[in-house]
Amino acid sequence: MQTKVAKFGGTSLADARQFQKVAQIIKADPARRFIVPSAPGKRSEGDIKVTDMLYACYDAASRGGDIRGQWAAIEERFDSIISGLGLKMDLRSEYDRIVSAFRDRSGRDYAASRGEYLGGLILAEYLGVPFIDAADVIFFDEHGAYDEGRTRSAFDKRVPKGSCAVIPGFYGSMPNDTIRTFSRNGSDITGSIVAACVGADVYENWTNVSGFMMADPRVVDDPKVIEVITYRELRELSYMGAQVLHEEAIFPVQAQNIPINVRNTDAPDAMGTMIVGNPADARKFSPDLPESGVVTGISGKKGFGIITVEKAMMNAEYGFARRILSVLERNRLSFEHMPSGIDTLCCVLNERDFEPYRERIFEEIMLDCQPDTLEYNGGLALLAIVGRNMRNSKGTAARVFRAIAKADVNIRMIDQGSSELNIIVGVNDEDYETALRAIYEEFAG
Repeated sequence: MQTKVAKFGGTSLADARQFQKVAQIIKADPARRFIVPSAPGKRSEGDIKVTDMLYACYDAASRGGDIRGQWAAIEERFDSIISGLGLKMDLRSEYDRIVSAFRDRSGRDYAASRGEYLGGLILAEYLGVPFIDAADVIFFDEHGAYDEGRTRSAFDKRVPKGSCAVIPGFYGSMPNDTIRTFSRNGSDITGSIVAACVGADVYENWTNVSGFMMADPRVVDDPKVIEVITYRELRELSYMGAQVLHEEAIFPVQAQNIPINVRNTDAPDAMGTMIVGNPADARKFSPDLPESGVVTGISGKKGFGIITVEKAMMNAEYGFARRILSVLERNRLSFEHMPSGIDTLCCVLNERDFEPYRERIFEEIMLDCQPDTLEYNGGLALLAIVGRNMRNSKGTAARVFRAIAKADVNIRMIDQGSSELNIIVGVNDEDYETALRAIYEEFAG
């Protein structure tokens, strides 16, 4: 029998009605045996996520403020779910314990994690399955990095083969038993870790969209759903702004070639997006999937800038690039891309991170590298055109550039790796949306 890990996002668990939908999805497939819930999200446009309510309540408590009103609102969120599900369940002792911990300044990570913890208790009760606290099975080391060895050992001891459980997302514990959370939307990572530790056949990530879109729906009207995408393609798109799935959620399952299936809680019959190591793997789950096009997806971000260094005979000077990168390293800055010519080297950086160090970095580059000219230009947006089939398709780059030119947009930067998995194009920030729509229409319109 297959084993599936199903992670449900905050929108999927916003209220009692959504809990009922989630329960129906879980019960529809006996293979869904490990459930990873997020904290309840927004019930409507003007609502507040429980995690944000917890942060605000803890901050008030740490300042010695009166939190009775704020905590009452949090209790009401969970109690309304309990009553809406018809459960005879009393979380009073849990509430009291959390409030006491807030007043003892237990930490913002502890505070934020209580949304997943309380929601997980309710979901486990409603489903009639065991609850396993993530703090007992997911661990970080003394530096705050995920501790895979200790986590796997804990799963081997606490989670017998063939069992089922609800394991809340987003957090684990440090060596001193304090709570630590992953970065925001970190329940995606928890689901991936659980899938890897139990040897799941599929990791299902349930959210409020029917998979990954080929382009940002805030920019392109009704973009197509990507039916199959590889881990590598997803990594490129996620890094450049596609945010359906936390970018770090790929790594635990990728190592074991476990597919991720992004699904929509409100449209459970939609197949969504299959994320796989090899496209052929997706056909094991859906044999009728059509062949993918040349471009799998397009994503991008604004807010970059370019340092341009020019020096005659740079190519013959040993260690020149290393000295440039050493300056960035000393100032704890990473670069996004590094296009170059014979006598020119460029570093693309996040503009917000670079600005506070601009003068110091320029002084150090001038001292260490003695360039002929040195300049910086900001206001750059980067677009990633990603597709595993680009390698075998002649003229793909020409189509990209032609589409951008027809939209009357100037290209400021071009970068393509030898793997031919993606083409990175830089345009002015104000041209970002126009360029993205033009590329989408060229390959999907």
